[in-house]
Amino acid sequence: MRLNQENQEKSKYKIIAVDDEIGIIDSLKVYLSNYSITGVTDPQEAIERVKNEHFDLMLLDYIMTPFHGDQVVEEIRKFNKDLYILLLTGHKDLAPPLETIKKLDIQGYCEKSDKFDQLLLLIESGLKSVEQLNIIKQINSELSYSRDLLEKSYLESIEVLRRTVEAKDVYTKGHSDRVSEYALLIGDKLNLSEEELKTLKIGALFHDIGKIGVPDSILLKDDTLTDDEYSEIKNHPAIGAHILCNATIFSSIIPIVKYHHERFDGKGYPENIAGGQIPLLSRIVSIADTFDAITSRRAYRNALDFEYAKNEISNCKGSQFDPKLADIFLDVLTNERDKIIEIQNKF
Repeated sequence: MRLNQENQEKSKYKIIAVDDEIGIIDSLKVYLSNYSITGVTDPQEAIERVKNEHFDLMLLDYIMTPFHGDQVVEEIRKFNKDLYILLLTGHKDLAPPLETIKKLDIQGYCEKSDKFDQLLLLIESGLKSVEQLNIIKQINSELSYSRDLLEKSYLESIEVLRRTVEAKDVYTKGHSDRVSEYALLIGDKLNLSEEELKTLKIGALFHDIGKIGVPDSILLKDDTLTDDEYSEIKNHPAIGAHILCNATIFSSIIPIVKYHHERFDGKGYPENIAGGQIPLLSRIVSIADTFDAITSRRAYRNALDFEYAKNEISNCKGSQFDPKLADIFLDVLTNERDKIIEIQNKF
């Protein structure tokens, strides 16, 4: 009974044996009959089989025609990094250099012999490694799936808060969405990575989340704020960072939320940091946020036009804004105005 179970376990693994001598292939098939084994005598066919079928382990002859085993591995590694490969050699002096074995990630090699004991041990050891790798992949896949669900849940929760903030003030409806889109225009010009752009997008969407903690009487006031009221408004970046701080999944966007009102000259808030001390993505959102604030209708004034906004951004280069980033956005406003209009019409 136990023997049958062991054979069933072995048969679930797929092995491909590659040797240009049909006699070697036949011998391997007989000796490894408990495994699911495929024999191939043509190196090129072997490459195609591996490309189109799943195999757990490859037994590969080194000296073959029309090309050697290391060349087969080199081709396979271009599209398959995981296949466990054991190289078979007619003599240890004919084995490829150790540097080649490491470079091509060949897991081991074995001399050909009438006795297959050593080869069988290497195969069993190799398949145990394959099993462990499969378990790790499964765990990583499950963790990734769980993380995606957790991220989705957090995003939905924070999105509710964001919509609540916008619902408090009809004049800021769509503000965060537009800021996010404007910020991405700058990020694209900087050739930011996909991960950085994702962080920029989400951080910009939630940059004003802290306004949930600002009293409506201040947030909706249509007159000049008092010093005390302005101090309350200035608390919203720190409040937003606090809201997000308990969710490690949002750790990358917290700097955007916390520092989007810092100024390049160090006269911003909440920490009065300056220049390169301000995170790059925060500096980007600062420009996008200001542009949308200028060109959007507010309780205390109507929307101002493009030219006014461009002049403000230009005049504040080096003081409020990073001059390099400001120039990038000014170029977008001048030469890609249609994209800006499209965003404004979208939200």
